[in-house]
Amino acid sequence: MSPTALRRWSWTHKWSSLVCTVFMLLLCLTGLPLIFHHEIGHLLGTEVEAPAMPAHTPRASLDKVLAAAQALHPERVVQFASQPEDDDALWFVTLTPTPAPTEDFKSIAVDARTAAVLSQRPVDQGFMYIMFRLHVDLFAGLAGKLFLGFMGLLLLVAIVTGVVLYAPFMRKLAFGEVRRDRSTRVKWLDLHNLLGIVTLVWALVVGATGMINTWADLMIKYWQYDQLSVLLKPYEGQPTVPVAERGPLQQSLQAAQAHAPGMKLSFIAFPGTAFSSPHHNTFFLKGNEPLTSRLLQPVMVDARTAQVTAAPQLPWYLTALLVSQPLHFGDYGGMPMKILWALLDIATIVVLGSGLYLWLRKGVQAGNATAATTAPVPTGLPATAAASVRTGSPLPRTEGRA
Repeated sequence: MSPTALRRWSWTHKWSSLVCTVFMLLLCLTGLPLIFHHEIGHLLGTEVEAPAMPAHTPRASLDKVLAAAQALHPERVVQFASQPEDDDALWFVTLTPTPAPTEDFKSIAVDARTAAVLSQRPVDQGFMYIMFRLHVDLFAGLAGKLFLGFMGLLLLVAIVTGVVLYAPFMRKLAFGEVRRDRSTRVKWLDLHNLLGIVTLVWALVVGATGMINTWADLMIKYWQYDQLSVLLKPYEGQPTVPVAERGPLQQSLQAAQAHAPGMKLSFIAFPGTAFSSPHHNTFFLKGNEPLTSRLLQPVMVDARTAQVTAAPQLPWYLTALLVSQPLHFGDYGGMPMKILWALLDIATIVVLGSGLYLWLRKGVQAGNATAATTAPVPTGLPATAAASVRTGSPLPRTEGRA
C-alpha cells in the first residue's frame, strides 16, 4: 500500500470510529441486558404468565378476549393483538387513542382460555423500557432511529477500514500478539487490534442488522405505498370500517388459518393501523421451523364479511428486516447463543473503549510534545545548545547538518 493510500485509509478509519464510538458504546451497553430481556423480566416479576390448566382446555372466542381488554379502556381502539412465541395461552391486546402509530398505548394481558384479564402493567416505565428506548431511538422517535442507523453505517466503515489497515500496521508482529513488555498505550493498542479481529464477523452482523432495523418504519410505509395500495383499489374512497359494522373476529381468524394451514398466528393488525388497511383485519402468520418462524405471511380478511381477499408475499426488504431482528439480539439459538452474543458484546465494549482511550492518550502525548518544543530557552545557554535541548540531539544543530 502506498503512503498516500495508507494515510487515506487511516484518516477514514480514525474519523468514522471517533464519530460513532460514543453511540456504539451506548448501544452495546444498553443491548447487553436486552439480550436477556425475557430472563430479566422473569427475575423482576414483570413477565406475565398464564395460570396452569389442563392442556386441552378450550380457548375463549377472540371476540371475548378483545371485549375483556377494551372494557378497561372503552375510549380507546384495539390496534394490535398478539400471542407470545412460547405461550399460546396468552393474548396481549394493544389499545391506543386512534389506529395511527403512537407512543401512547396500553398493553393488556388476557388469558386465552378464560378471557380473564391477567395484567395491565404499564409498559412505558422501568429499567428495561429505558434500555430499550435508548437502544432503539434515543427517545427521539424516527429521527433517533435514522440517526442511530447512520452511526451503524459509520461502524461498518470503521470495521472495513480497520481490516484493511490491520496487515500494514501489524506486519512486523505475530498474529494476535500483545506486547506486554511495552508501554501501557502499546499494550492497549495490541489488545484493541486483537479483540477487533476476534469480534470482526459478529460486529459486522450486529452492526448491519441494527442498521436495517432502524429503517423498519420507512420500509413498512414503502410497502403500503408500493404494494398494498394496489390491493386496496376496490376500496378506494371508503372510510375505515366502523367497529359496529365489523364481522365476528373469531370467524376472520378461522378464515385466515384455513387459507394458510400449518402456520401459527404471530399477530393481528386491525383496520386503519400501520400494518393493515382501513378495511381489513390483517393476520400475520408464521411457520413452525426455526427460520420460517421468523418469516411472516400476511392474510388480509375483509373486516365486514370475514372473507379472505388477499395474501400478498412480503417483499425482499421486509423479509430481510424480519430475519435481521432476531439475529441482532441472538434469538435464534436459545441460551447458548445469547451467552455467546453477550461475551462478544462485552469484547466489543472493550474494543470501543480502548479505541477511545488510544485516541485521547495520543492527544495528550501530542500536547506534551508541542509543549516541549515551545519551552523557553534556559538562561545562559547559547542558541546551538538550546537547539540540542529541544531536539534531544547530543550534538548542537549547525547549518547544513542533516
